[in-house]
Amino acid sequence: MVRVIGIDPGTKSFDLCGLDDEEVILDISISTKDIVKDPELLSNIITRTRADFVAGPSGFGIPVTNIRDIGERELFLMSLIKKEDKKSILGLRASINRMKQNRLNVFFLPGVIHLPTVPYYRKLNRIDMGTADKLCCAALGIRDQAIRFNIGYNETSFILLEMGFGYTAAISVNNGQIVDGIGGSVGNIGFLSLGGMDSELAYLLGGFNKELVFRGGVEKLARTPDELMENEEALNAYLEGAIKDVLQLTASVKPREILVSGRISRVEGLLDELKRRLDVAPLRKLEGFGTKNVKEAAQGAAIVANGLAGGTYSGLTEVMKIREAKGTSLDYILLPEIEALKKDYGI
Repeated sequence: MVRVIGIDPGTKSFDLCGLDDEEVILDISISTKDIVKDPELLSNIITRTRADFVAGPSGFGIPVTNIRDIGERELFLMSLIKKEDKKSILGLRASINRMKQNRLNVFFLPGVIHLPTVPYYRKLNRIDMGTADKLCCAALGIRDQAIRFNIGYNETSFILLEMGFGYTAAISVNNGQIVDGIGGSVGNIGFLSLGGMDSELAYLLGGFNKELVFRGGVEKLARTPDELMENEEALNAYLEGAIKDVLQLTASVKPREILVSGRISRVEGLLDELKRRLDVAPLRKLEGFGTKNVKEAAQGAAIVANGLAGGTYSGLTEVMKIREAKGTSLDYILLPEIEALKKDYGI
């Protein structure tokens, strides 16, 4: 029996899911603001839960790394926030330092681009093919479909559409392995985020800070998620963008299903409208463990933690080749300008 915790550092909240083998022992969601105010909060929860292994808040991801080996280089690679940028990661940095000081068994996870199962040519000029939490959602999807159809992990095939509060992202899975992905900052418009930026717009802006990546979404038209269904322009932009992301990934996988996750997918009526518009494969909500508070990414992170710790899901993490992840998310850019930045951070 292995006691684990999976942490999903969302835009709005940090979700923590604890598993003791198959039993859910922790199901809490904490405001991101509270994590920033109290850096000891995560450490206290981990200690009280007596977790053997924790999948930490990994952002853009790094190859599986113990917290004791986390330094400035790794913090940059997980956040991709430059030193001079206004957006601060002091809250996350403080929480990680506290967990490190308390010698907790926390490990950080890769993103999609780090996986050897994604072909090299699909990684070219990409950074965000899906952050670590999207990888974890895919792990939950693999478990979900394997149970539903009574098949092996290596027989699963689907496209995961993650409709998060900040971003919309999509991941394709074939034979139980992630083979492609469209990250939230690359794909179409999200609720908070503008998604992939027009290169001409980037030129006209003349440079921008990290905050811009979290702005320009349909939230400018529909102020809250519940108002999405009442604003035709916002709804059309949001759903059509999500559908385009899914259809783009059909170039790399023939999905058995489309699985949907994320906070925005809970908006009443939205999933039915998506089903009406998207008929490439049967579409359904990702089920998971039936938790009341934590979203799919935290549940998936707990599964990955369990697998990496040698628990029930070790076969799943082996099929996904998570331990074989390598490199950085900056390794595939075909522009020489990125080399100076990498050198500055010791990459």
